[in-house]
Amino acid sequence: MELRGQELTVTLRSLRPGDEEAAVRWAADPEFCRAAGWTVGLAGRVVRRHWQGIIAGTAPDFRRLGVEYGGRLVGYVDLAGLSVVSGEFGIALGERALWGRGVGTRAGRLLLAHAFDDLGLHTVTAEVHRPNLPSHALMRRLGFREVGEGGPDEYRGERVPTVWYALGREDWAKLSP
Repeated sequence: MELRGQELTVTLRSLRPGDEEAAVRWAADPEFCRAAGWTVGLAGRVVRRHWQGIIAGTAPDFRRLGVEYGGRLVGYVDLAGLSVVSGEFGIALGERALWGRGVGTRAGRLLLAHAFDDLGLHTVTAEVHRPNLPSHALMRRLGFREVGEGGPDEYRGERVPTVWYALGREDWAKLSP
């Protein structure tokens, strides 16, 4: 899966052995950890072990794909709580230099194309922390609609409300080229 445009090529791919080293690099960035909900200061061995389990792909209701930019793994996208009709969207770019440069939008579009076109899902949902304004903007760019309030969750060390978004296959079909 690939999207090109304006000198920006973003690709999604299956995770593979060795990708855990990128996660170790991201985990060394406290700002990324706070934004992504990762524990700050985890030892590299702990991050490696966790990612090796994800790479092994043992959970049938969870799919994580790597986001590549310029041939380098720079983040990941998820479908969690995956069923035959729905899944929950997730995204994280571990390379902060790429935040706000369109990589997340392109990766999100690729994941949605995979969810709706390849997997045949009917609905994709997402939960965003209320203060996370860039993620709310991403949801709107991807075509999601706000559908309700969620319970409090920890974000950057504070308990904050969350907002639920949803995107249906019909709406996706209207947005996709």
